[in-house]
Amino acid sequence: GFRHYVVNSCEFNSSKLNDIEYTESYYYNKLEYIRFSGSVGKYVGYTEHGIKNAERWNNGPEVISRRAEKERYCFRNVGNDVEAALTKS
Repeated sequence: GFRHYVVNSCEFNSSKLNDIEYTESYYYNKLEYIRFSGSVGKYVGYTEHGIKNAERWNNGPEVISRRAEKERYCFRNVGNDVEAALTKS
């Protein structure tokens, strides 16, 4: 069968909240075809299908809701992630 899945991630290597990078990647059969990049602030397509969707999503309400995910998703959980990392090291 075919696999479709989405991966959300918050990456940071600094204690500054502005340095956090939020990404949302869409995969089909292990191939990433589109990604929302928080640093760019829009969707970026990597395949023909992904490029078409990125153009459409960047002109719609999807991009506005994704831009708020850094604050909603990453900032809310950064304290938990840092504490977990420090207790394991």
